[in-house]
Amino acid sequence: MWLAALLALTLAAGIAQTAQQPFFEPGETLTYDVTWTVFRAGVVTTTLQTIGEKNNDSYEITATAQSQGFVNILFAVNNVFRATSSPETLCSEGITKKVSEGRRQKDTHIVFDYTRKLALLDERDLNQPSAPPKHEEFDIPPCVEDVVTAFYYLRRQPLVVGHTLELPVNDGSKTQRVIVDVQAREKVQTPVGIFDAVRVEPKVFNGLLKRKGRMFIWFSDEPRHLPLRIKAEISVGTITGTLRSVSNPKPNAPPSSQ
Repeated sequence: MWLAALLALTLAAGIAQTAQQPFFEPGETLTYDVTWTVFRAGVVTTTLQTIGEKNNDSYEITATAQSQGFVNILFAVNNVFRATSSPETLCSEGITKKVSEGRRQKDTHIVFDYTRKLALLDERDLNQPSAPPKHEEFDIPPCVEDVVTAFYYLRRQPLVVGHTLELPVNDGSKTQRVIVDVQAREKVQTPVGIFDAVRVEPKVFNGLLKRKGRMFIWFSDEPRHLPLRIKAEISVGTITGTLRSVSNPKPNAPPSSQ
């Protein structure tokens, strides 16, 4: 549950951007080391690709979460999420989630049908292979994000301290309006380097996630808006994901000096 919550919170309603200012490009892979309080907890990786070879082909984002070390003994996690979205608007087209969290084993497929304005959920409990899959349908707005594409939506936004962003996120049930407060500029040190960063707080608890807590994300204060650190403060402790490596970095956007 812990790593799954972090992955879900690494939270795109759609704002088109010009080709002259890409925030991210196909081929980018971000890798995070995850800790739970003082313990090494696991690794989270996200990779952005295109489904085809044309510039307007859909994005496919693969996010994985794997527990490690002491946490893996307590609660093994091995999750794989694959989301697709429009590269122009970043509206999600759907997401597939293969969830393995302790005894919880589920395959979930969500399709966003914008013609019918519906989210179509099909979910199978792998612990009950003979049971029929659950099917549900929910209303959606003209553009909606899933728990993965929302992560990239925030990277395309102007992160102005004191401003508030709002995005619709659907995780296979009622669409939630997630409020994101842009709170402060700070320095953040990671294995990738020391960055000028902008701290934001997505209000995902007691809404998108049915539990109490707080979430903070630090984005680099430069065109890529790299998510440098993600922190979830919940009842069982603090979970932190820190950026360990970036593939396909933009050469004109180095980290700041100390």
